Amino acid sequence: MGCGNSKVPLEASKKGYVGVVQSLVAFSKAHNDRPCDEPKKCLEKQRGAWFSTGVKSHQQTSNSQQLILRDGRQRDKAAKYKDKFDPRVTARYDIKALIGRGSFSRVVRVEHRATRQPFAIKMMELEAPEGREVCASELAVLQRVSHTNMIQLIEVFQFPQRVYMVLELATGGELLDRVVSRGHFTERDATQALRMVLAGVRYLHNLGVTHRDLKPENLLYYHPGADSRLLITDFGLATFGGTGPELIDNNTTDEGDRTGTERSWSLRTTCGTPEYLAPEVLLRRPYSCAVDMWALGVITYIVLSGSMPFEDDSRTRLYRSILRGKYSFHGDPWPSVSNLAKDFIQRLLALDSATRLTADQAICHSWVVTMAASSSTRNLHRSISQNLRQRASRSSSRCPSSTTSSCDVGCPGK
Repeated sequence: MGCGNSKVPLEASKKGYVGVVQSLVAFSKAHNDRPCDEPKKCLEKQRGAWFSTGVKSHQQTSNSQQLILRDGRQRDKAAKYKDKFDPRVTARYDIKALIGRGSFSRVVRVEHRATRQPFAIKMMELEAPEGREVCASELAVLQRVSHTNMIQLIEVFQFPQRVYMVLELATGGELLDRVVSRGHFTERDATQALRMVLAGVRYLHNLGVTHRDLKPENLLYYHPGADSRLLITDFGLATFGGTGPELIDNNTTDEGDRTGTERSWSLRTTCGTPEYLAPEVLLRRPYSCAVDMWALGVITYIVLSGSMPFEDDSRTRLYRSILRGKYSFHGDPWPSVSNLAKDFIQRLLALDSATRLTADQAICHSWVVTMAASSSTRNLHRSISQNLRQRASRSSSRCPSSTTSSCDVGCPGK
């Protein structure tokens, strides 16, 4: 359900686009029979990666067996953590499986004992000061948001050592799971998904909230049906700040400066996922909710092509590319992608945050408004899948441990 966020130091690992590798390892092994250096670690991390649904169609038997084994492991882990849950929580909810973990949290799938309705519970540890700050920040945001394209907080159990957040359980898979599994994908399909994301982001920004960790892994469909709504999840790095009509003018805050004339609050903390970081964050300059719009530009690029605009095994070179705004529209499927779609991406990936599209402006962009009516109806699915597969084939043989853990840039207290 997208709430197992882990806030770890920048040096700890690499994630983002690399997440697709984890889900394509099994596909590459099925075709190339190349064993991974760490097979156990790879197997355990395939869940929750970009490509899990698409890969399933290629190896149903193998994946079915893996799912059975994985479900058994999850139940074992759930039983292990069940003892840590307060009896007042387990009296109301039946713990079913562990589905995620973070530095200060565990996320389990549960079932309401009376209604049998499934939910997710995020258990936050409060012993460490950092854990208390992270919990307070995330809870403050979740208690304020209520939107059809946001994961919803159902109820909260608060105790001295732990907080239990009961959340909606999104079962429809990640955004790119849906792109790949449907077998046919056009620019019109892309705009349908992006309109839901933009609606959610506009709501957040108008509320004065900056998400700071938008990426495909945090965009989940509520259910598997074609009419499912797309949800923005994982508010572990979200904070009040950036811009918004509800912000109160003041001189300074712990996080940044507020300017009364512009009614803006400049954030300062460096956090997020490396491949999606906006230039102003890397430069450690005060920033606004425009960083979310940069991330949406990266997401749009990925959704339309299956590749990343900024990618490099070296963090230094990756950040240098971002700071230069160095990306291209070369290779498939870009020759068949409309100029309007490319213009939309370029306006989001503007180095100057002041010229970057806001959420309101992005929703009104011609490509989004017309739902790509003037664009080619070419099926982009093959190119997207091929680009993802090529990236996986280059990385599956080494399967380093760095690709199997979270790499969100540490953001203590936020």
